[in-house]
Amino acid sequence: MLTVNQPVDEFMLPSTGGQQFSLAEYIGKNLIIYFYPKDDTPGCTTEGLDFKNNLSFFADNNFTILGISRDSVQSHENFKQKMEFPFELLSDESESVCKMFDVIKPKNVYGKTVLGIERSTFFIDKEGILKKEWRGVKAANHVNDVISYLKEILET
Repeated sequence: MLTVNQPVDEFMLPSTGGQQFSLAEYIGKNLIIYFYPKDDTPGCTTEGLDFKNNLSFFADNNFTILGISRDSVQSHENFKQKMEFPFELLSDESESVCKMFDVIKPKNVYGKTVLGIERSTFFIDKEGILKKEWRGVKAANHVNDVISYLKEILET
């Protein structure tokens, strides 16, 4: 289980662009990792577009954005291309990283309880330390909450 102000264990996942993501390769960079339920659905599209539309803030302040869901790399490639996302999407079909971040939760879908990704975002600093988590968020205005927090820490 991850704990704020503790290091995040190494993980690797297949990524869009034919890449393999390794957390170790991102030491020295600030990461914003957002977990979302499913490619090309209304809430997930809204959230992804909000990150895209605010990319200048993240890029200007040296934050790398990454999205993770259980969808396949091919599904991610299609979603990324359709929405013109300027950041990579990571595929966690085995749910290993989702479980590591504890984002797999029971959800009610059409009256049935299923396990799915609880929309959540994590800030991992340049040293690989989990600094902030936002769990169970709503897609609308969530990115503004992330930016508000980051502006606060950038001022200190």
